[in-house]
Amino acid sequence: MADMVNVFFFGKKYSVPADMTVMTAMEYAGYTLKRGCGCRHGFCGACATIYRIKGDNELKTCLACQKQVEDGMYVASIPFFPTDKRAYDINQIKPTQQIMMELYPEIYSCIGCNACTNACTQKLDVMHYIAYAQRGEFEKCAEESFDCVGCGCCSVRCPAGISHPMVGVLARRLTGKYLAPETLHLKDRVEQVNSGAFDELIEQVMQKPITEMKELYNNRDIEK
Repeated sequence: MADMVNVFFFGKKYSVPADMTVMTAMEYAGYTLKRGCGCRHGFCGACATIYRIKGDNELKTCLACQKQVEDGMYVASIPFFPTDKRAYDINQIKPTQQIMMELYPEIYSCIGCNACTNACTQKLDVMHYIAYAQRGEFEKCAEESFDCVGCGCCSVRCPAGISHPMVGVLARRLTGKYLAPETLHLKDRVEQVNSGAFDELIEQVMQKPITEMKELYNNRDIEK
């Protein structure tokens, strides 16, 4: 018999195996997860979760697919957090400090409390990349926010109402569109694909059994 712990999902007590993640424990308890369960490997940000351990006043955040259950854990999931994404045409804006002031002026109300960083499920330095955005340093903001999965936990805790994931998205789009070096080899390959240069090869690959496909994938040459 596995070691069991007591957890509370949406206020109701359950006894679940101690080696489970919050997500698998919810399913063990009988919940059918149709939303907030995405990729199940920590990459999509769909399973943002808030929890508190009994006897501890600190409110904590995690991804339900990664966090192991703890005894006395009170859990509430956030299958969607309404971050504020502003409308813009990436072809009509430029990577200037002014564009961030126009689209996300609330970032200049940041009080430096670092609640966003403490809440990040990916352990990103969120406050730091918001500071880069304030100064119009979009390449640095893009790099610092690159691993963001958009779960919204940072925005939940922000007293200034900043939509941190959306600020990071804008910085990465501006960087990719205007600041990063042009990837000429990728452009050439796309043109080759569109011209049909690989149609026959693609068709051959499509006819291969899945076991052979896995072998080809696992032994492929990876570009440095």
